[in-house]
Amino acid sequence: MSTAEGHDPHALVERRKTRRVRRAAGGAVALALLFAGAATVASARGDGDGAGAGEARVPGASSADAGFARDMAVHHQQAVEMSFIVRDRTDDEDVRRLAYDIANTQANQRGMLLGWLDLWELPKVAPGGEQPMAWMAGTGGHEHGGTDTGGTGHGGHGSEAGSGADGVLMAGMASRSELARLNRLDGERAEVFFLQLMTDHHKGGVAMAEACASLCSVPAEQRLARGMVEGQQSELGLMRDMLAEREAEPRP
Repeated sequence: MSTAEGHDPHALVERRKTRRVRRAAGGAVALALLFAGAATVASARGDGDGAGAGEARVPGASSADAGFARDMAVHHQQAVEMSFIVRDRTDDEDVRRLAYDIANTQANQRGMLLGWLDLWELPKVAPGGEQPMAWMAGTGGHEHGGTDTGGTGHGGHGSEAGSGADGVLMAGMASRSELARLNRLDGERAEVFFLQLMTDHHKGGVAMAEACASLCSVPAEQRLARGMVEGQQSELGLMRDMLAEREAEPRP
């Protein structure tokens, strides 16, 4: 820091504002995670709803609550992976900032989902060879996923999706070959492909979160799912605009 900058009252004010904003943001995230965790414990154990209700309120291994937690944890992990890939493939600050936001948000949410499974003493792998997204039966969402997505992430959840052909397990997930291609691209080509892949990914994630909001029984998990829908729909609009700036668009 130069001597002139050190005595500049405006610079000092701006630095103090920046520190206050960072502290406030960090505190808000910590409080949000704390309250979400407390609400989850209370909801899962039935606290406050009468004696003896706790054990009955814990979701079963094949419940929508457990299925969503397991599947969305896997779904989120790939979003984090793609975000780290593009971070190293471009110098564009807008794309890098979006990638950071997605990685940070979804890594935190993934930790909560896995933590709930631990809290409920449930396995992180579907029991009895149950297919991914099977918990969505009856919502129409179980038909999403698969490898022949046409770029939308909404292909059939038939034999290909069930077997995880080319690494595609659920709606909107990128295949192994698509991840390899993203790793080979640089600059604007990497930015466009990332935005297209993440658009597909978010569409699949929104469908899963909407299903949990309808089917899950744990109030805190339903709230998290609704928050995912709102957040990812907002990012879908942002990514559409970012693609347009690069004279591109989401895959048809």
